Amino acid sequence: MSRIVVVGYGPTAHRLVETLVSKGFDGRITVIGEEPRPAYDRVHLTSYLSGTSAEDLTYEVPSGIVTTLSTRVTGIDRDAKHVVTADGDVEPYDVLVLATGSAPFVPPVPGAEHAFVYRTIEDLDAIRVAAKDAVEGVVVGGGLLGLEAADALRALGLKAHIVEMSPWLMPRQVDEGGGAVLKQHIEGLGLGVHAGAGVKEIVTDGDGEVVGLRKPDGTLVDAQVVVFSAGIRPRDELARSSGLEVGERGGIVVDSAMLTSDPSIYAVGECALAGGMIYGLVGPCNTMAEVAVDRIMGGSATFEGADMSTKLKLLGVEVAQFGAMDGALDVTYMDPVSGVYKKLFISDDAQTLLGGICVGDASPYTSLRPFVGKALPASPSDLLFSGAGASLDLPDEAQVCSCNNVCAGDVRTAIADKGVTDVPGIKACTRAGTTCGSCVPMLKQLLEKSGVEISKALCEHFTYSRAELFDIVRVRKITTFSQLITEHGQGRGCDICKPAVASILASLHNGHVLEGERAALQDTNDAFLANIQKNGTYSVVPRIPGGEITPDKLIVIGEVARDFGLYTKITGGQRIDLFGATIDQLPEIWRRLVDAGFESGHAYGKALRTVKSCVGSTWCRYGVQDSVGMAIELELRYRGLRSPHKLKSAVSGCARECAEARSKDFGIIATEQGWNLYVGGNGGFKPRHADLLAKDLSSEELIRTIDRFLMFYIRTADRLQRTAAWLESLDGGLDYLREVIMEDSLGICADLDAQMDKHIETYADEWAATLDDPEKLSRFVSFVNAPGVPDPSIVFASERGQIKPVMAR
Repeated sequence: MSRIVVVGYGPTAHRLVETLVSKGFDGRITVIGEEPRPAYDRVHLTSYLSGTSAEDLTYEVPSGIVTTLSTRVTGIDRDAKHVVTADGDVEPYDVLVLATGSAPFVPPVPGAEHAFVYRTIEDLDAIRVAAKDAVEGVVVGGGLLGLEAADALRALGLKAHIVEMSPWLMPRQVDEGGGAVLKQHIEGLGLGVHAGAGVKEIVTDGDGEVVGLRKPDGTLVDAQVVVFSAGIRPRDELARSSGLEVGERGGIVVDSAMLTSDPSIYAVGECALAGGMIYGLVGPCNTMAEVAVDRIMGGSATFEGADMSTKLKLLGVEVAQFGAMDGALDVTYMDPVSGVYKKLFISDDAQTLLGGICVGDASPYTSLRPFVGKALPASPSDLLFSGAGASLDLPDEAQVCSCNNVCAGDVRTAIADKGVTDVPGIKACTRAGTTCGSCVPMLKQLLEKSGVEISKALCEHFTYSRAELFDIVRVRKITTFSQLITEHGQGRGCDICKPAVASILASLHNGHVLEGERAALQDTNDAFLANIQKNGTYSVVPRIPGGEITPDKLIVIGEVARDFGLYTKITGGQRIDLFGATIDQLPEIWRRLVDAGFESGHAYGKALRTVKSCVGSTWCRYGVQDSVGMAIELELRYRGLRSPHKLKSAVSGCARECAEARSKDFGIIATEQGWNLYVGGNGGFKPRHADLLAKDLSSEELIRTIDRFLMFYIRTADRLQRTAAWLESLDGGLDYLREVIMEDSLGICADLDAQMDKHIETYADEWAATLDDPEKLSRFVSFVNAPGVPDPSIVFASERGQIKPVMAR
């Protein structure tokens, strides 16, 4: 058998030819594909709309493969053993592999010809063009691809709706409880969810332009772009016309060797009906390709079904499902406030794990999926809530990567026998983690349990930790992300390294976060200098140092809140927050606040938030120091200081501790002799009291010590690491910290002092600078394709005399 012809060039076909080449097949391999490019990564297709190029997504064609693109095969002559293309060309074969994939299902409703599908790069190009003149869009289908399509519409600036026939979203992955929590998350992002609804027609105006989607109950969902993502249908028309056996409901029938009813023809991927089932996930399709290659080359591999477990992140929400979705017994946890839903299904004797569902927090997935069908390794409550799953020892046969069918034993073999010492090495050796990436945490656990020291690389684009990158930027005086990744990294960066480097650059150079290429590095909040809220509006938080404010400034805040109809609240951090501002209103609001003497409170940034205080010795009969004066001095000194995580502080004027200083990243409590300084505290999910670093400090000593503490933290902490976790991770803990910043054991205190002095000297209010720059102001629009048009999806109701958000139903 010297000639193999593969019809179709999608990801499954690519895996097949790549495996053939890697196993040393020495015949001719010809691939004929309908699309104008070789196979590309469909798992990350949505990233194409956010800047990833088609070239970045496209797989490299294996050496020696003959490819014919933009060509459709129209017939198979099974007797003569050749295929015929639409152009009349003939390609002979000894073995034929059908990898024709699937086509999106478009229901036969009036007006469907005006809708789009979400399958190829060309489909996304067409959607992008249509979105330029649109305000709203609707996706038909609330499954995995449907949610991705809705996210794509949102990224294009449209108000997005999702119409799903089932009573809840993602019915194949989650149950009703999980669907309710998922709906809550998605509506919180401003998307409309219409579950339990079908499609009656796509409505157009007199010019044939789409104006909406009508549901069977007559309700019209306004939309100028309609996308169908309601499932797939196997592309079996070529096999059907050639007399190959197909399933009653479609799909090319194959046996466990992936052979069709013709012993010279294989079928793999989404066109194949294996065991009466069409598999639409990348993992099973890859396994089919590898089984077919093994059989072609004389092996005996079989396809016996596949693990359909899934872990993904859609619209910022973690969703995971593994094993069965029912069982005799179940253990359920639901937290609607945090948006978390977790359920385990177990056998009637409470001994065997059958499956599980996670929404909002998928952390149990990685550890528990390999135990499906096996004895419960701990009590269900421990597995779900105490983190016991992270310490489990997986059996060798436990599958850790369903995309590439890699078991724990395969990973351990790579570590023990092949000397692999990091996750990239495991990926290269086993392919685990190379597709969707959800198994990477488990790969790290297997490395750790094998005694391998884990790399502290920030991400795949930098081999350095955040602290090492900080020193590189500082020593080499690097001022841009482009320079850093060109000289010390690889690739284009990601959503991990870009914001981290942006923070480092801001910490060292104090430049405006929206200046030049820095604007593209920021997280959502920094990108608009405001905190995004659940309904897509933003909060406005002017700085009020020490909570001290004049009547005139209070009046300005009240007038702004009244004139823009904002919700107003005094916070626990002694600030006044104004909620409900739309993107286009932010510059107008801040112009009035800046003119009145306010500046940014940096509530949106990984930076100092507030320095809370009691009234201190100025008013309180118990106060022994001026806590308000100290709080104001500290807040003005450290305002705008970018750090690995947000920073909070407080100053109490006496030991009664009314300002709650010991729950802060750095807290100060007055004494008769001066000030006690506490560090490493926080509230939140895992509260921690701050530790006493030094006592009875003078004001000058206090400020110098805090300067050094903050700069040492900023220099050495990991990405998104609070001071509490950082302090606990320091080798030597509090004593070591005291030696470094008070005794100068490392000889760096002068440098830390200089860094803080530079920050203070170069500080400028971000909002004031933004208002003076037309280019920066141009980003503050609700729709990039319709400047000046407010977001029609933002709706408010009244409660206790103020506005509250009304979410779409």
